[in-house]
Amino acid sequence: MKRMGCDMKTVSRKEASGGDIHRLMQEIGKRARAAARVLARAETAAKDAALVAMAGEIERGMDALIAANKKDLDAGTAQGLDAALLDRLELNPARIQAMAEGLRQIAQLPDPVGEITDLNYRPSGIQVGRMRVPLGVIGIIYESRPNVTADAAGLCLKSGNAVILRGGSEAIHSNRAIAARIQAGIAQAGLPPDAVQVVETTDRAAVGELVTMKEYVDVIVPRGGKGLIERLSHEATIPMIKHLHGVCHVYLDDKADFDKAVRVAFNAKCQRYGTCNTMETLLVHRAVAEKFLPVLGRMYREQGVALRGCEATRKILSGIEAATEEDWYTEYLAPILSIRVVENVDAAMEHIARYGSQHTDSIVTEDLTRARRFLREVDSSSVMVNASTRFADGFEYGLGAEIGISTDKLHARGPVGLEGLTSVKFIVLGDGHVRK
Repeated sequence: MKRMGCDMKTVSRKEASGGDIHRLMQEIGKRARAAARVLARAETAAKDAALVAMAGEIERGMDALIAANKKDLDAGTAQGLDAALLDRLELNPARIQAMAEGLRQIAQLPDPVGEITDLNYRPSGIQVGRMRVPLGVIGIIYESRPNVTADAAGLCLKSGNAVILRGGSEAIHSNRAIAARIQAGIAQAGLPPDAVQVVETTDRAAVGELVTMKEYVDVIVPRGGKGLIERLSHEATIPMIKHLHGVCHVYLDDKADFDKAVRVAFNAKCQRYGTCNTMETLLVHRAVAEKFLPVLGRMYREQGVALRGCEATRKILSGIEAATEEDWYTEYLAPILSIRVVENVDAAMEHIARYGSQHTDSIVTEDLTRARRFLREVDSSSVMVNASTRFADGFEYGLGAEIGISTDKLHARGPVGLEGLTSVKFIVLGDGHVRK
């Protein structure tokens, strides 16, 4: 299939240099809408072939991707980005291979598009059911992690959606390079490369245009910090599936197994610092605080984690900073951890309700009743028992790659995979039926 429209890179760079952001975004939107119509009728085999080809292109382009990423890393270092942000930004051979593997896994997942459910006869003789369909054109606004470009492209393509990707300026070279490999793979399968477009200008005005293009964009998916979400909540005229910050908690109950508690609490913080499902606050039952905290405190300090605690915590772990009210609300994305000693499971859940972001929270306990209460009463998109918060991830949940972790309550909640990128419509099957 020939590519629709003109070359995206040529247009976007030309328009951005001329300052005509509105015209640039309108052109991207038109091409995305045209591509979405093609994808909506594409066969599963064609979409899977495109995903496999995309994975191959990413692997073959590894050297080019690393070179492009080095430009972003060098610029980020010069701008003084902290270590956590640089970690989120970095592409290495393992992460590039993971992007390719994620695309292949998406190809192996069942295609939700066209699935018919709940088909039943009505008294009138008609059959009524529901069919799963693409959302259309999805605009995704995200910050420093360039692997989102590949993950989002793969999920949107498999679910029959065109996507417009606007990554952070700090990852512009990486995102351009990844998009080029993805478009090459899509073209190999005979589908329109405009199904995946990266907004190549770093002008912030492009975001304002994207979130108001109702004639071309059906849904906005923002992935970023509170500032980004607040801005888009005020400016967007298009429905959003919000990926908000992750102030995640682990609560160590007095009925917790010691080894499990230490293992989970350490992994939840130290497995990786710069992710939204990393634990930011550790809650410990008062009855076991003097047993758990010295061991965990030593382990965290050996990893270079800075600890901040409540008064009771500081009596057990000497020399740590006092946690402020702001600390309990903070997503550090860094080797910093707040610790609070609480009276019981009710106090733990009260803390989570007040300071949490409805992302991911975990309890470590051997008490089944408390575990069930925690699962039922904690109002987060993922709630866990005896498991690290780092499992809150589309891959770990069996969804393949994820487009984000929604903290909304409507349409999609938690890791958003293929089904979260589709909707349903009613279908009616008749045989000349008319209503009496």
